Amino acid sequence: MLTVRSTIIIQFPKKTLWRTSELIALMAISTTLFLFIHTRDLSSKLKEMEVKMQPEDMVSANQISSGDSGPASYDMKAMMKMLQGTGGVTSLNPYELNNTRNAQQDVIFFNRVPKVGSQTFMELLRRLSIRNEFGFHQDRVQRVETIRLPPEDQLRLAALVSGYESPSVYIKHVCFTNFSEFGLPEPIYVNLVRDPVERVISWYYYIRAPWYYVERKLAFPDIPLPDPKWLKKDFETCVLSNDRECKYLKGETREGIGDHRRQSMFFCGHSEECTPFNTEGALQRAKMAVEKHYAVVGVLEDLNTTMTVLENYVPKFFKGASEIYWEEISRYNTINRNTFKPQVDEKVKDIVRQNFTKEIEFYEFCKQRLHKQLYALKLQKP
Repeated sequence: MLTVRSTIIIQFPKKTLWRTSELIALMAISTTLFLFIHTRDLSSKLKEMEVKMQPEDMVSANQISSGDSGPASYDMKAMMKMLQGTGGVTSLNPYELNNTRNAQQDVIFFNRVPKVGSQTFMELLRRLSIRNEFGFHQDRVQRVETIRLPPEDQLRLAALVSGYESPSVYIKHVCFTNFSEFGLPEPIYVNLVRDPVERVISWYYYIRAPWYYVERKLAFPDIPLPDPKWLKKDFETCVLSNDRECKYLKGETREGIGDHRRQSMFFCGHSEECTPFNTEGALQRAKMAVEKHYAVVGVLEDLNTTMTVLENYVPKFFKGASEIYWEEISRYNTINRNTFKPQVDEKVKDIVRQNFTKEIEFYEFCKQRLHKQLYALKLQKP
């Protein structure tokens, strides 16, 4: 059974396609989907073998290890060294770093960023809702999904979420919405981030995946198929040819088509100041929202730390998260995984990184905050 996914607003090339061309393109996509299904099964088996051969260095909520390994641990060690140099180590306190205490209702608001593993995280929450007995709610499938809302729609959203019986979780692709601005109780905010360049590459190929259009066509038959040339265009060519789609210009605003280039917008909020790309103002607003409102912002590249912090900082909802993720989800599920995404040359990534300076800074800020939360737990360890 295919799961229909909604989309962040996308604009296709303004070219009228003849019905014959649509049918031919749909047949080609369907054939590719058939190959994809078989490839996915093989990929799943290989992934399972990989997990058995190289088991993850898991850290449970009840046993926080001091012997972390892997790239994430090097980042954490560097951060610890920096804190020691500034005298900030002894001041770390899990209570002070946990915004869950500021929540006025036992409702998680997961305003998920696209292409950061949020589909998998959503499945984790669904399974945890059964285990930990809380309500699970998600936004309905939509033809298009607007992430930046006018005040009246923000109020409706906040009222909807606040209306759920506690404890519950609500999931939606949408910018950070400040419930207190509308006189409503603050929920428990959680989210995930990912290396911004890897994320934009993932999005680029996600919206070109053959199964994506099969699912969209089944859900909304009147949606026209995109130009086959657009579908075949690879990311490296797009960047190196200075294609409009892959130009990331500071201060540029792309209202009306969904600004999938930035994950910071999902934390900055609905203000017009959040729309210009890679600007200092949007960056600082996003940082402020994370620091003031979010209980946990996890990092896709460091799921061990993410799960441990969630289990300790939001235990009512995330008790047993590590066990369910590593034993049930990561080994056997390939949720929203695009096996058609090719490798991108590091030189091309470096070109893109030059224009993603604020996005990279925001990502590093979230990563450092997550590691501080983990290290604060280690300081409290008897």
